[in-house]
Amino acid sequence: MSVLASPEAVRAAATSFTSVKGVAEAVAGYDGFLIDQWGVLHDGKRAYAGAVEALQRLGEAGKTVVILSNSGRRAAENEDLLAAMGFDRSLYKAVMPAGDDARDAILNDPDPFYAGLGKRCLLMARDGEDHLADGLGLELVREVDDADFLLLLSMEPAYQSVQGWNGLLRKAAARGLPMICANPDFVRVSPEGKLLEAPGAVARVYETLGGAVRYHGKPHQRIYATCLKLLGLPAERVAAIGDSLDHDVAGARMAALGSIFVAGGIHYKQLHWTGGMPDPEDCARLFAETGLVPDFMVPSFRW
Repeated sequence: MSVLASPEAVRAAATSFTSVKGVAEAVAGYDGFLIDQWGVLHDGKRAYAGAVEALQRLGEAGKTVVILSNSGRRAAENEDLLAAMGFDRSLYKAVMPAGDDARDAILNDPDPFYAGLGKRCLLMARDGEDHLADGLGLELVREVDDADFLLLLSMEPAYQSVQGWNGLLRKAAARGLPMICANPDFVRVSPEGKLLEAPGAVARVYETLGGAVRYHGKPHQRIYATCLKLLGLPAERVAAIGDSLDHDVAGARMAALGSIFVAGGIHYKQLHWTGGMPDPEDCARLFAETGLVPDFMVPSFRW
């Protein structure tokens, strides 16, 4: 596997991009793809127009696909969600969610950080998702005073929020509790097109309070090593397709992958659109502001 680039090198890596109308114009140089879910394939309830066909056409072209998601849910649950929206299991090789990466680290990573976590876990997740901690040998507790560490897997705005969890975070930081964040997204797109808070925003606040956080999922690199093994391909033959500059494009750059930016996702309202395409100069402005330039820009995930 190729040597990972530093964050500084990532931001200096590319200075130009190619604007295309569909992914068919961007796939020739790659044999495998890591494709995001929310904002690219679907909105959480419905598949985006053209997304199922695009996956079908990738398969017909002999390309291998892994769905790389910052979801805290298990792979099987993500597969069920995709199937309910019309994405047949034959369209991709595997789903690799951030939650599974975190669970594997808790069980198997030799890093002393994980060995020193303890067994009493305060789980931060949607109601009814305690099962996401099953099989980890943990005792779930409800109070910060009883916890050894925090496991942040999911949240459901607006009844769960950064503001609502602020008191818990301050108390946990004061006790020096480590946190594992198994969904580093700062925002996600609702079915109505609104941007909602996501767990990464919670973890970022915890860090500002002095809390120690280990992240799993894009752009953090542990999950990319797993994905390349699943694909069975070298990094230079793989491209990531996603709608987040901070997660999909940055993660791809650090892993030395190609990148295809979907402009119609979380950055949609930051761009001016004409005739179904974002203005290329506006895209260049956004990329310059973030210091993250993809190889290709496509308006949506369509063939």
